Amino acid sequence: MGYETAFKKAWGEISKFKPAKNLSVKFMADEYSVDIGEGRILSLSCNAPAKELTSILILHYLAQKIKGLAAPAGKWLTFRELSGVEGYYEAYHKRCIEPVIRKYGKNPDAVKEVLGRLPAELAEGGDVAIQIEAFANVPVLIKLWKADSEFGPDANMYFDAGIKDIFCIEDIIVLAGLVAAGL
Repeated sequence: MGYETAFKKAWGEISKFKPAKNLSVKFMADEYSVDIGEGRILSLSCNAPAKELTSILILHYLAQKIKGLAAPAGKWLTFRELSGVEGYYEAYHKRCIEPVIRKYGKNPDAVKEVLGRLPAELAEGGDVAIQIEAFANVPVLIKLWKADSEFGPDANMYFDAGIKDIFCIEDIIVLAGLVAAGL
């Protein structure tokens, strides 16, 4: 299924709920205006249309939000611990984990620089960890480990167990990839 088809399907899902004409959604460090009548999602920080993958993710999030999002479950899971991920791990690791290791592997403490520009805070775990509020009630925990004499640098992302009730596996990969790119 191409992005255009996924985009149209997501708009169709939102339209079923007959929400207000204009909605607002915070994603990472940006706020987006969702114009239901025009079928348009606009980044308010740069006054430009949202990219396709971001738009689809926002629409899927909004559909769940309209239905009613539960509070985070408070239990962290790695991607491999989510159900239904068989066959997706290699793509996930390449798109989401490897970029974080490339960027912060030599200096994990540098990830703290994102605290001023993202909705993030320091967290427990690894040598350095941050928790990012990707969407409201959708936290992502990133842990980084420094290289030592036996192992190279490493990183991992953890998702609140409730993410399974908000996004499908493909959306979780897109979300993690956008988080990694935004670091």
